[in-house]
Amino acid sequence: MELTAAERLDLEALKNKIEEQLHGQGVKFSEREIQHIEDMKNKIHAHVDKKILIEKLASIAQGNDPIDKSLYEKYDVKRGLRNKNGTGVLVGLTSIGDVVGYEVKDDKKVAIPGRLIYRGYNVESLIKDAEAHNQFGYEQCAYLLLFGKLPTQDELNEFNELLGSMRALPDNFTEDMIMKAPSDDIMNKLARGVLASYSYDPNPEDRSLSNVLRQCVELISRFSTLTAYGYQAKRRYYDGKSMYIHNPLPELSTAENFLRLIRNNKAFTDDEAKLLDLALILHAEHGGGNNSSLTVHVVSSADTDTYSAIGAAVGSLKGRRHGGANIQVSQMMDDIKENVKDWSNENEVKAYLEKIANKEAFNHTGLIYGMGHAVYTINDPRATLLRDKAAKLAREKGLEEEYNLYKMVEKFSPDILYNKHGDGKKICANVDLYSGFVYSMLNIPRELFTPIFAVSRIAGWSAHRIEEIVAGGKIYRPAYKNISAEREYVPIEKR
Repeated sequence: MELTAAERLDLEALKNKIEEQLHGQGVKFSEREIQHIEDMKNKIHAHVDKKILIEKLASIAQGNDPIDKSLYEKYDVKRGLRNKNGTGVLVGLTSIGDVVGYEVKDDKKVAIPGRLIYRGYNVESLIKDAEAHNQFGYEQCAYLLLFGKLPTQDELNEFNELLGSMRALPDNFTEDMIMKAPSDDIMNKLARGVLASYSYDPNPEDRSLSNVLRQCVELISRFSTLTAYGYQAKRRYYDGKSMYIHNPLPELSTAENFLRLIRNNKAFTDDEAKLLDLALILHAEHGGGNNSSLTVHVVSSADTDTYSAIGAAVGSLKGRRHGGANIQVSQMMDDIKENVKDWSNENEVKAYLEKIANKEAFNHTGLIYGMGHAVYTINDPRATLLRDKAAKLAREKGLEEEYNLYKMVEKFSPDILYNKHGDGKKICANVDLYSGFVYSMLNIPRELFTPIFAVSRIAGWSAHRIEEIVAGGKIYRPAYKNISAEREYVPIEKR
């Protein structure tokens, strides 16, 4: 508050100083110039007054809303929809995906090696099949998630042609909805792009399954285009760099088109596209209980349109506790690289990780980003697969020293956090630890890390929306217990 008052004094002093200088040289302000200074001063004062009022109101809200933590225990509140043993509260059933990391025996979680299941199939099998046939696998993965069956080659070709025919955005959409309203945050731009798609849909409110499926397939096809164009607009309007708007090609895969659209020369290698394709497969689905997929179920249960449900999911994924975690990992690794002199010195790396865990370094939260998962304990299969690919790419690009630094974070963090918190559970690296490193080696800008997650996860979100429409039928309505006492109303003149 004192600083804002000082700003007022500084503004007045500056005006007086300028007047004295100019008058001393025989120069005077015209009445119009004086009025302009007064107008600017009034605008600044009004801005400062608003800021003071907002800070005052925020202080009131901060003091009014805390809830005694003991009450959560008293009323057996499942905070974060988690049971006391760490398992998720069962709120629904799904046949789309499964995240396996533990078994429950005698009401206790028993860790087992992690598995990621899409429609009953281990995701590792999907990846091996794509590699064996030298094919891009994300489109087959999307087909499987949507329709619950593995496609024949003819069915896959037909589906790929359908996706390819839909990749271009509607007429005037790029100029009117992206270029005229750019955003510094591409996830925000993507969410707005999804909501704006409602206005370009000739039948946005039809909840029939065929129409919803058509909308979902269009979004799966166009998410890479929406994201890439949002990135190009950011480059132009926020970064002061050149903007390149390339047309997507219908014959290219999602991974290929995305790399084509974000690069000024449209160039990419097959190896680059295949590695991005792997990342898209690994991020496409993660069960119905993750925050953004649950958001799709909750919002869809209200019987709203597809664009509102998917837009809400994008907002969820943007969060730093969800899809935004890979950015946190990259920022943490920047900090480690800056403060650890010898990246190969295990003792030095371990000591700095302990500082991070003790809230003495990085962002002082005590979190080692890229470590831990709600379900996986022994290993996150996504992290394992990306780590192995990252090792190969790091050797090719001469980045083995940096790769080994990531490996040390994975090696030492579980024991450091276990000794710090002593909660009886050790943790493993999650997919975010290596995904950002892989993207950076592909020369993908950091601001696209989380949007790539969305480009992939739209397949899973679409499957969950369809499942909610087909098998749901009840609006989500959990309970919140009010803990405040009723009060007698006080007339305004007596307050």
